[in-house]
Amino acid sequence: MPKMPDDCTSMTEVREGVDATDRELVSLLARRFGYMRAAARIKPNRDTVRDEKRKASVIAAAKAEAERVGIPADVIGDVWERLVEGSIAYEFDVWDETRA
Repeated sequence: MPKMPDDCTSMTEVREGVDATDRELVSLLARRFGYMRAAARIKPNRDTVRDEKRKASVIAAAKAEAERVGIPADVIGDVWERLVEGSIAYEFDVWDETRA
């Protein structure tokens, strides 16, 4: 179990913590993409895959949460923009594959 950031006293400990956190993030993203597969399965029409209102809401919520926890909201906004666009592309791919 890696040390928490405030308890680290060496770069080895910092790197172990970063690597462990990255593994957790990938696991969480795998679950998020699972929801994209579910959305592709549930949505009846391909034209419902892209929802700009929902996209804006998701990004705004991520930025607000970033501000709440004290990390750079602009960085989180950029990350979430890419994440949501990648999720939409993935959902299109899954929608097409399951209807072919």
